Amino acid sequence: MQQIRPPVTGRLVRFALIGCGRIAQNHIEAIKKHGERAELVAVCDTDAAALQAAVDKTGARGFASLTELLAAKAELGLDCVVLTTPSGLHPRQAIEVAAAGIDVMTEKPMATRWQDGLTMVKACDDAGVRLFVVKQNRRNPTLQLLKRAVAEGRFGRLYNIAVNVFWTRPQSYYDSAEWRGTWEFDGGAFMNQASHYVDLLDWICGPVESVMAYTGTLARNIEVEDSGVAALKWRNGAMGTVNVSMLTYPKNLEGSITLLGEKGSVRVGGLAVNEIQHWEFEAPHEMDSLISDASYQTTSVYGFGHPLYYDNVIKTLRGEAHPETDGREGLKSLELLIALYMSARDGKRINLPLAY
Repeated sequence: MQQIRPPVTGRLVRFALIGCGRIAQNHIEAIKKHGERAELVAVCDTDAAALQAAVDKTGARGFASLTELLAAKAELGLDCVVLTTPSGLHPRQAIEVAAAGIDVMTEKPMATRWQDGLTMVKACDDAGVRLFVVKQNRRNPTLQLLKRAVAEGRFGRLYNIAVNVFWTRPQSYYDSAEWRGTWEFDGGAFMNQASHYVDLLDWICGPVESVMAYTGTLARNIEVEDSGVAALKWRNGAMGTVNVSMLTYPKNLEGSITLLGEKGSVRVGGLAVNEIQHWEFEAPHEMDSLISDASYQTTSVYGFGHPLYYDNVIKTLRGEAHPETDGREGLKSLELLIALYMSARDGKRINLPLAY
């Protein structure tokens, strides 16, 4: 729909950050890297110590609640509010920000319930504001190259797709905050840790036709699953698996995607899809020379995509680009995640799309 917010011109794009925990640090650094075009003008957290630490680090104004921050929106000149809060809070907060007439960016997953995701998109549409959903892994050079190879037909027909997320989350991680490991606010290994990998299934390989899944809580004292496996069938006929564990001994091992096709085989692995480990096609192509440059070292499962993601958001707010991952794009991975949970809960195959 037509956006009613005019593009930002002649000044820096102004962001506010709601939630000052673990992932917020990536956003703070990303905004800082774009300091010639953007600034962080406000931070908000209900935890006084976390809020003070963020104020000290950024120099932004601090607020103890979102409502308090939005009351100062004119004074702050806000362009976009970024939600890095527990996942279950995203819908209510996005709706509140949209009602204030401000664009919204939300971390993954955009919601933990299907209906909540749909409501978020509608609320932003009705308010005439944009909804950005963070999918920073899409900006990884390794995955950009893989996406291009698929788009240009180098694989021929896709036969098999495998995604593995073998990481570690000790009990102390879940115990670090009351919301962690809960259905309402967090979601489990599929929804939280593997969310970006589930996103790759549709973004790179096309629409999924159906899923079957198992989940289990094998070792952690939490409401949600610490392990999950799924079998998927794509509309293009390809079949594949998703295998997720937060119990890998003794530390994070891999985040990978493997594609096997009629005319090519590729594996992108490493800790967080940061290394092209296998790349072989029937016909050579100029993109093959880019393989070694695409791989990079990382010690973080988050990767380095946040600054690249912000680049698109800033350009969009300045009227220079269109959003790469808006609310509707965010719904695609949420739909897949919900289908996985429905299958695991009911013990049956779930066909997509889900009923709207």
